[in-house]
Amino acid sequence: MIKAIRIYQHGPAEVMRWEDVEIGDPGPGQVRLRHTAVGLNYRDIYVRNGVNALKSFPSGIGIESAGVIEAVGPGVTGITLGQRVACVAGPDDAYAEARLAPAARVVPLPDEIDDSTAASMMIRGMTARYLLRDTCAVKPGDAILIHAAAGGVGLIVCQWAKQLGATVIGTVGTPEKAELARAHGCDHPIIYTSEDFAGRVRMITGGAGVAVVYDSIGKATFEGSLRCLRPRGVLASFGESSGDPEPIAPRRLGQLGSIFLTHPSLPDYTATREALLAAANDLFDMVKSGRVKIRINQTYPLAEAARAHRDMESRKTTGSTVLIP
Repeated sequence: MIKAIRIYQHGPAEVMRWEDVEIGDPGPGQVRLRHTAVGLNYRDIYVRNGVNALKSFPSGIGIESAGVIEAVGPGVTGITLGQRVACVAGPDDAYAEARLAPAARVVPLPDEIDDSTAASMMIRGMTARYLLRDTCAVKPGDAILIHAAAGGVGLIVCQWAKQLGATVIGTVGTPEKAELARAHGCDHPIIYTSEDFAGRVRMITGGAGVAVVYDSIGKATFEGSLRCLRPRGVLASFGESSGDPEPIAPRRLGQLGSIFLTHPSLPDYTATREALLAAANDLFDMVKSGRVKIRINQTYPLAEAARAHRDMESRKTTGSTVLIP
């Protein structure tokens, strides 16, 4: 018997309950992972409130965690008892003291990466990697725009993009967040609550626009993001914290300069074991070398996950957040 967060319906943070749960032994291709740290992602809020619907109730929540292997199922090779690992995998049950996970989604941790850092960075860091290297491969001299630049993904994108030689423009909500983003490589933080970010982007780029906009905000920023792009630029809409944007006619993409619109998702960029390990190892290298620093700015007991959700939804958080079982 372990303790875990369970939900019995979609709704506000208060629907999450801290309960006793049975998990059993791992089956074929599975491991049992005893958690030392759990990552909090905005995706978890989408699952809880029903934007990402669950198939059935009751359900767990969360897919990102780190810990120690305490049991290995039949057919699993290359993973040993007591090994430190990180895991990004469904079903949603990471908000727990332990869980069963598919061995194919478990990544061994380097000694240089502690458990809390690992739990806080796998989704964010691998998301930053695919955005910058695959969705729109950023080249030296490119200007880019990252929304929520002081958030978990944003701070990593700012640092990684600077390593690629980009000019980094980012939107934030407060002067304090602007300073945080600037300290992590954002050349031009824009406080979107008091400035027209699209107009500022055009000024910063001398009217040319940016090569790519990485937008996790959605409805509130979508139109402005379109106006920021240079001809044949890319709008990578990878989240909707403000809701879904209105539909757009394909013809309008041509009128805006033959721009590209995509909605990338981490599972599609790490669909195979090989792709997952390549993404994770690139991230590990960036962090171990100090070229990307992971900011864990909030830590909560896992039992208080509801408070962590409320803080994230009200934009009180910056950087990464970790839940400790």
